[in-house]
Amino acid sequence: MAKAKAPRRTLESYTVKSINKTIKPGDCVLMRPSDPSKSSYVAKIEGIESDARGVNVKVRVRWYYRPEESIGGRRQFHGSKEVFLSDHYDLQSADTIEAKCMVHSFKSYTKLDAVGNDDFFCRFEYNSSTGAFNPDRVAVYVASLFGFSFTYEDFFMN
Repeated sequence: MAKAKAPRRTLESYTVKSINKTIKPGDCVLMRPSDPSKSSYVAKIEGIESDARGVNVKVRVRWYYRPEESIGGRRQFHGSKEVFLSDHYDLQSADTIEAKCMVHSFKSYTKLDAVGNDDFFCRFEYNSSTGAFNPDRVAVYVASLFGFSFTYEDFFMN
């Protein structure tokens, strides 16, 4: 007979000891990749759970993808700090959280006085199995040599 799974407890928040920060559902975090040569992964905390004793804490995350991780790859109009909210969910050890971060809308990101290492922006949702984006078009702002800028619509997936 198979051994029964130990019951899990849902937590409202959890303090990550290695960074001395409290996380809760809705927060965005940077997660340590298994390959140290890669950039940290960006994720949104969807839930937190532990075993019955309150140890072995896991976070249910929804991954953000960087443009180069998507099927279409990085395009000229992608920002260096742009990420896409995906439909890819996972359960990870809370011990892999390296830092809290902020994922802003594009509008609020452009209004930041200073962009820190922990600031990102998101304009799209990304379907990781089909490579489809929502929305499928975006306004692209082009700077001019004459000191003004203009906008044109660019189809995201050509």
